Amino acid sequence: MLCLRPRADFERAGALPPSSLNVTYRGPDDADVPALMKGTGALVIPAVGPALSPALFEGTALKLIQVTGAGLDRLDRPTIQRLGLPVANVPGGSNRAVAEYAVTMASTLLRRFAWADAEIRRGNYSAFRARMVSDNLGGLDGLLVGVVGLGTIGLAVAEAFQHMGCRICFYDPAPPNSAAAHALGAESMSLDGLLTASDVVTLHVPLLPATKNLIGDREMALMKPGAILIQASRGGIVDELALAMHLRAGHLGGAAIDVYSSEPPGADHALLALDGEAARRVLFTPHIAGVTRQSAAFLCRSAWRNVERVLIDGAAPLNRAY
Repeated sequence: MLCLRPRADFERAGALPPSSLNVTYRGPDDADVPALMKGTGALVIPAVGPALSPALFEGTALKLIQVTGAGLDRLDRPTIQRLGLPVANVPGGSNRAVAEYAVTMASTLLRRFAWADAEIRRGNYSAFRARMVSDNLGGLDGLLVGVVGLGTIGLAVAEAFQHMGCRICFYDPAPPNSAAAHALGAESMSLDGLLTASDVVTLHVPLLPATKNLIGDREMALMKPGAILIQASRGGIVDELALAMHLRAGHLGGAAIDVYSSEPPGADHALLALDGEAARRVLFTPHIAGVTRQSAAFLCRSAWRNVERVLIDGAAPLNRAY
């Protein structure tokens, strides 16, 4: 089998493949990858990275394409389906990590912890402390958090915010676990209703034609003055130019950005070009919200178990996406 993720990633996670699997490791741009694809039984790829060429899959007899994460947007779905190649992912392996990220970023932005750090380093301790007190900054307790996408990760995020004393609402046309939403006391709303009412909006939907620029200028204009936006879903869900405009205007209280329409973002990216107070209202991370030592180990081990299940046991894959 062929793995387009470095062996070092699995070593670091303590999750090397079982001895029953004969694994060849390559980078996606290595010259011999197309030839290797013709004779391999399974392909393992990370969820994060550039799109893989559809031509790579032509003429193969793969029994499984296994993603070591939840995201599937590196694959050209029409081509994969036309060729009848099974694709499986590992849903839910990073729920706790993403939930921890969302709560941490929301709290950091609301209470201006990172901003305060920068001001103290500039020698502005007393004046900025006085401003923080004067602005009467609030924490998470009692706020309404709007979760866009109440899937496995969205539900974990909702639970984490509820544990911090937040009320929960959500937008999802077909939530997979209505009972869990009900147990949280989460209120289902339209997207516009959620944006209008929420103090914190956190996004957890896949990138699909229907979700491209789901949060654009119109949607941000609906958000409460001072509201916080958490973008830890997929690049392209948020119109980044519009977000920069709303941050510059001071309408939004802040934004945490973990994913970008183009990764890595260019030096001329609209959000990176912000300056002054607008820049202080943004926290950037490099598509790492779901990546911890614990989550990486779970994702890698689950992926190998599924490959072994298909290639060695001859069973159908778990978590088949299409």
